[in-house]
Amino acid sequence: MWVALLILSGLARAAIPNAMLRGMQSLPKLSAPQRSVISPNGTALDITTVYHFDQLIDHDNPGLGTFKQRYWMNWECYKPGGPIILMTPGEVDADGYEGYTTNDTINGLIAQQQNGAAILIEHRFFGYSNPYDNLTPKSLALLTIQQAIDDLVYFATTADLPMPGGDAVKPGQAPWILIGGSYSGGLTSWTMVNKPEIFWAAYASSAVVEAITDFYGYFTPIREYMPQNCSSDVQAVVAYLDEMFTVNDTAGIQTLKETFGLGDVVHVDDFANAIQNNLFEWQDLQPDVGPGAIFFQFCDALEVKNGVSAGPEGWGLEHAIYSWGNFWNTTYYNSVCGSEDAETCLGTYNTSQSYWTDVTVNNPTRSWFWMVCNQVGWYQVGPPEGQPAIVSRILQPIYDERQCVNMFPQAFAYPPQPTTTQTDTMYAGWNVNVPRLFFANGLRDPWREATVSADGLNKPSNPNMPIYESDGFHCSDLITENGYVDPTVAAVQEAALMYMHEWLAEWKPNA
Repeated sequence: MWVALLILSGLARAAIPNAMLRGMQSLPKLSAPQRSVISPNGTALDITTVYHFDQLIDHDNPGLGTFKQRYWMNWECYKPGGPIILMTPGEVDADGYEGYTTNDTINGLIAQQQNGAAILIEHRFFGYSNPYDNLTPKSLALLTIQQAIDDLVYFATTADLPMPGGDAVKPGQAPWILIGGSYSGGLTSWTMVNKPEIFWAAYASSAVVEAITDFYGYFTPIREYMPQNCSSDVQAVVAYLDEMFTVNDTAGIQTLKETFGLGDVVHVDDFANAIQNNLFEWQDLQPDVGPGAIFFQFCDALEVKNGVSAGPEGWGLEHAIYSWGNFWNTTYYNSVCGSEDAETCLGTYNTSQSYWTDVTVNNPTRSWFWMVCNQVGWYQVGPPEGQPAIVSRILQPIYDERQCVNMFPQAFAYPPQPTTTQTDTMYAGWNVNVPRLFFANGLRDPWREATVSADGLNKPSNPNMPIYESDGFHCSDLITENGYVDPTVAAVQEAALMYMHEWLAEWKPNA
């Protein structure tokens, strides 16, 4: 079990008032393996070595100059003629993700099979790859999907790589493969659409290709696959909260908040947002995670009474309120908030907090917030009336859009609506149709409804653009070990290797 390596951006169970950032799409963290890495000429390779590339600050205005973009590289499997495999981990500090250059991941399995070299490059405005020394709105104006795509292209077409012969493996001289997962999986698809002549093939895991403002679908796979008794009781508590909100029963709401130890949370939407945190723990799950995971601790707290588990209908509202509240009081509050008071930890209305005002670099929540507010949305909110709800309908996109003003008052005078329609039009979204792009998704992935495997989309798989789906979770197929545990994940990985072998056999260098 590689749970020690699975840390979602350092965000899990941290005092983050905005739950949409608790559900932030992040790759499982995978650091360099303990084994020795040896280059083809027999010398030791330190794959934690940081290299720097002179990346353009603004691809629309090259005269602004360059900034240092960090990358890591592993060429232990490389032979001349092999592919160059490029990945950005997306919205994180990339340091500590070097394992994605090894055969602990699909990246390295492809490199191993095809005699390739693997590169991990840090996304602009994350970690220490920053065009400017701050994260003010003026600087973040250059944090866009298009600039990120152009970064990948400019790197591929101009970088002289540090391995022997690394100055003669640009696209046209060698086949390049682009790999991504989660947001960076979406970025992989968008790059193949926007710049179709650069990367010969691509692999997109849990790729959120469709930008969606009102993304209540995040909770659909969770509700479908979580223990049914747990889902029933969560729905009962959520319906009770929403009913009290509808009739303006402030006393009843206060009593409920106090049951959870959250009586000091001033605003009811912040309370609804706080208890939503328990559902976000689902995103930490992988095929080899056992019953001790905190999500299952939460469900056991609700559903196991005197050693007996509830039936599929749960124990009912009264017990659910008591047991869920007790879980917060005895276990969960401390893991989320530590010694902070509830309003400081979970409130979103005090805009003087450093959470909203800190503009120093390597603040992934702030950089990601900028992208969410402007281009992609994905606000994880309550569903429409008539659909089962495991999160409160009090939470609607305006709850998150208001916080965009909190975070970026210089940019937004009023709550902005992200330009999701424009994003999906420009980069094809669910309508993607490009050759040699392999999609891998998981049935249990909470981000599934933004992928090409979304319910009701029925997008056909074909040999030019295969779409495979395992029983896995978020980006499960990227990690080699998950294939050892789950045969459906192994089948996806094996199919990807087969397609990469076929596609690379078709590549020819430029004349």
